Amino acid sequence: MAQNARLQLFVKASEDGESVGHCPSCQRLFMILLLKGVPFTLTTVDTRRSPDVLKDFAPGSQLPILLYDGDAKTDTLQIEEFLEETLGPPDFPSLAPRYRESNMAGNDVFHKFSAFIKNPVATQDDALYQQLLRALARLDRYLRTPLEHELAQEPQLPESLRRFLDSDQLTLADCSLLPKLHIVDTVCAHFRQAPIPAELQAVRRYLASALQEREFKYTCPHPAELVAAYRPAVHPR
Repeated sequence: MAQNARLQLFVKASEDGESVGHCPSCQRLFMILLLKGVPFTLTTVDTRRSPDVLKDFAPGSQLPILLYDGDAKTDTLQIEEFLEETLGPPDFPSLAPRYRESNMAGNDVFHKFSAFIKNPVATQDDALYQQLLRALARLDRYLRTPLEHELAQEPQLPESLRRFLDSDQLTLADCSLLPKLHIVDTVCAHFRQAPIPAELQAVRRYLASALQEREFKYTCPHPAELVAAYRPAVHPR
């Protein structure tokens, strides 16, 4: 990274027009920059009141947007790859998970959640909820399964108690999954009285561990913001 390179992250604003709003991709990049420990400027954008604020450097683009020395980057995955390549060791930590499976864990949870929470037909709720629970159960199993480095230290380890997907440290995999998992828990609890079940102890532990980390807790939108974002799409029961 150039000595004087300037980083600015533009994210969606909340209903108040100032704090961080509902956007898991925005939170994902916000978390990455905090974990990297690099100086950057965060700008919340209220596109309802200031629709032209991005027109000079990223016309027509969706948030989040990263400015790197004035160069706009608009694709979340490409921004993530760029940050990992540009802000790497020895000056900045690598956030890449060591296990490919960590990137895939829980990757179907948000899709199953969307199908359940936006379902217009009440009689289909139970079947869709069971599909969501099965996806969460697969994530729970992954979090409980000891990984190679854990077994190297304790070959007979019956169950993993690691805090995050890949280890006890947050990685890019967590930055992708945790914002969505937080939405699942908050929105299902509010509209369907069905938060992630306590029986899925590893998933509950995972969320609890994340909320102890400032990189996650500080970047989370207020629960009321998530509820407001989903209210138009949820059919009353």
